[in-house]
Amino acid sequence: MPAPNEYIHQLLKSLPDSPGVYQYFNTDKALIYVGKAKSLKKRVSSYFNKEVHENAKTAVMVRHIVDIKYILTETEFDALLLENNLIKKHQPRYNVLLKDDKTYPWIVLRKENFPRVYYTRNKVIDGSTYFGPYASVKMINTLLDLIHQLYKLRTCTLNLSLENIAKQKFKVCLEYQIGNCKGPCEAHQSETEYNENIEQIKHILKGNIQTVIQHLTGMMNAFAHEYKYEEANIVKNKIELLEGFKSKSVVVSPSIHNVDVITIVSEQSSAFANYMKIINGSIIQSQTLEIKRSLTKPTKS
Repeated sequence: MPAPNEYIHQLLKSLPDSPGVYQYFNTDKALIYVGKAKSLKKRVSSYFNKEVHENAKTAVMVRHIVDIKYILTETEFDALLLENNLIKKHQPRYNVLLKDDKTYPWIVLRKENFPRVYYTRNKVIDGSTYFGPYASVKMINTLLDLIHQLYKLRTCTLNLSLENIAKQKFKVCLEYQIGNCKGPCEAHQSETEYNENIEQIKHILKGNIQTVIQHLTGMMNAFAHEYKYEEANIVKNKIELLEGFKSKSVVVSPSIHNVDVITIVSEQSSAFANYMKIINGSIIQSQTLEIKRSLTKPTKS
C-alpha cells in the first residue's frame, strides 16, 4: 500500500484522541465513507497504517481518500447516532452498514387492545408508544427478556376487540398451553389486569424501576397477609429480577434523578442536537435530531 501523501499525513497527526465521526472525501470532493470512533486518532490512522486490509473494498477506498474531516462528540454513543444520520443523508459509496432504510431499534407498545410489546426498526405514526432508540439489539433483547419473564403478554396479531372475544372467535394457542400467555383471546385474562401490566412495563422502559418494585412489594405483602404464599412468592421472584436488572444499569451519577441533557454538534450545512434522558442516575433514552441550517443570512432591519 502506498504511503499517504503529506497532506493526509499531517491530518493524521492532528487528529484528537476523542470520540467522534470521521468522513473521507475523494478527488471530486465527494463523501465516500462515514465512520464513528471511540478514538478518532487511533481509528482513522489504522486505515493508513495497515499493509494489507481485510477486504478489497477497504483497500480501494483508502487509495481514493484525499481529504478527511471529522466531528467531535461527547461520547461514542453520540458518535454512533450521528454516524447513522450522516449515512442516511449522504449515502456514501463505501458504506454498506446502515445504508438501507434500517435504523436503530426501538421497543414499541402497540396501540391496540391487549397491546403487544416488541422491538422494531420502523417507527409508524399510528398512536403506538416507542422507547429508544437503543444502540444495540442486545440491550433491547435484555429488556424484552426481563419484561417477558415478569409479565405474560400475548405475541399473536389477532384483533382482540372485546366484541370478538365475547363472540368467542378465537382459541388459545400453544403460548397459553406452555404458560407464556394468559389467554386474553378466550377471556382468561381481563383487559384491566393486562393494562396494569402494560403500565408497569412503561415505568420499566422509562427507567422508573423503583416505582415498579414498590408496587410489587405492596402486592407481595398483601398476598402474604392473606396467606396466599404461592402468589406472594411469584411476585417476590419478579422483584428479585428487577433488583438484579437495576443493579446492572449503567449509572451516570447516582445524584442525578431526573434530567434532560441536550448537546449540539455542527458541520457546514447541518447541526445535530443530541438528547439524553437520565432518570435515577441512568441513561434511559437518547436521540439525535438533524437541523438544517438556513442558506440565507438574516436581513438587518
